[in-house]
Amino acid sequence: MTDPAAPSDAELARAAAGGSERAYAELVRRHKDSLYRLLRRYVGDPEEAYEAAQEAFIAAWSALGRYDPARPFGAWLRTIAINKARDRGRRLAVRRFFFGSKPFDEHGAQALEDPAAPADQKLMEADVLSELARAVARLPDGLRAPLVLTALEGCSHKEAGDILRLSAKTVEMRVHRARKILAQTLDPSVRPDR
Repeated sequence: MTDPAAPSDAELARAAAGGSERAYAELVRRHKDSLYRLLRRYVGDPEEAYEAAQEAFIAAWSALGRYDPARPFGAWLRTIAINKARDRGRRLAVRRFFFGSKPFDEHGAQALEDPAAPADQKLMEADVLSELARAVARLPDGLRAPLVLTALEGCSHKEAGDILRLSAKTVEMRVHRARKILAQTLDPSVRPDR
């Protein structure tokens, strides 16, 4: 529950743009968990997500003068974060090309385990989640970002479009194409429609 007397994100951003580190620290506190969760789902690796979140907060601090208070701060920050994740992905692709691939980290699947489920069911569910996470990570960026924002982060097509600077219809079409690719590439027992 938010305190009605607490300053809005726009007020905090205005104060932070004026040099208030305390105001910016409050913005970071308000948005760090949701931003990390978005990036964790987007990149599939907890360490890469953490690094991208740090880069996003640094970039946002530097760009506060360009923030439009008429736009929700969280959407503006997610736009920066997605761009930072894309940049990191490009750099990682270059590193992989020269130095080999990095193993996939499956912490996300382990974090979603049901402690009451039998061990063999837990193992199967972890495998299913891992395969799904790898499949989402292999999607082209233009399809992965809309899918993660809508299906995993709960954004509407319009909200995702605002973040990605696309129309709601374009987001809808890209989500549809992403789901179609996942349905074609995943083992039938792993498909999200089951």
